[in-house]
Amino acid sequence: MKQRTLGSNGPSVSALGLGCMGMSDFYSTAYDEKEAIATLHRALELGVTLLDTADMYGPYTNEQLVGKAIKGKREQVFLATKFGIVRDPADPQARGVCSRPEYIRRAVEGSLQRLGVETIDLYYQHRVDPEVPIEEVVGTLADLIKQGKIRHIGLSEASAATLERAHQVHPITALQSEYSLWTRDVELQGQLAACERLGIGFVAYSPLGRGFLTGAIQRPDDLAEDDFRRSNPRFQGDNFARNLVLVEKVSELAQAKGVTPSQLALAWVMAQGEHIVPIPGTKRRRYLEENVAAASLALSAQELAAIEAVFPQQAAAGARYGQESMGYVNR
Repeated sequence: MKQRTLGSNGPSVSALGLGCMGMSDFYSTAYDEKEAIATLHRALELGVTLLDTADMYGPYTNEQLVGKAIKGKREQVFLATKFGIVRDPADPQARGVCSRPEYIRRAVEGSLQRLGVETIDLYYQHRVDPEVPIEEVVGTLADLIKQGKIRHIGLSEASAATLERAHQVHPITALQSEYSLWTRDVELQGQLAACERLGIGFVAYSPLGRGFLTGAIQRPDDLAEDDFRRSNPRFQGDNFARNLVLVEKVSELAQAKGVTPSQLALAWVMAQGEHIVPIPGTKRRRYLEENVAAASLALSAQELAAIEAVFPQQAAAGARYGQESMGYVNR
């Protein structure tokens, strides 16, 4: 497994990480814990070191799953988790944000306990809280570094301006935002350029377009009844049909190169900069192995141009989240 550095002076991690969210939440409430743990163990065997989770996945159950899987294997893992999105037990669909210092201090203790570790390698603010200045948030996280509870600070779905302000208080190691062929907002809004300028790593979540770019989803009924993607604008009606045409074009390019659509899509993300680390999610070993193979896939300038021609910026139809959730990004 090739390595990449998160930021100009940051930690070295596997060039491709593993997003763990879907192992226990959002894509279906039904999951196979045995296969999920086997997938995590296989990832470590293949040299994947960056594992990504969050306290709100479940909530809490995903951190517990990851903690169970890495027990006795801590030295092989660069462990990332997040705080700051609050879910209502009475309404699982309801969301809020909180980054008050006292909340952060409680949240980190909970994550440490569930993960079964003494220190979190990378601790992200999951969404920017407009009620708490980013300087205060980063100051609190810097205190947690001094206390040995976390090693590095990250932000998720923050604007370029917020990232700059945060970085002035304490070095930010990574910005995590959605980035793929069908979600290229960070190119247009300046986050990718800001990361490169400031020497901050960029972690790309949903690099396979929430599974759409794999070509495996051909109709809405391919998704489980409780899959949150059913409420996602890109997976509905005319948007679905238009996006399917784009994926078919990517599939044709992949076939011509002798790779899968997933591998082509991941290789495209990695080709956008050495400071970019994608974290495709899966809960099955066979898809993990397919994704990991993309880390050694090189795309020529001609191939990149061909991909760009069929899937330019803003080609995807529909918003990547519903209206409420879109309000939490690029803050």
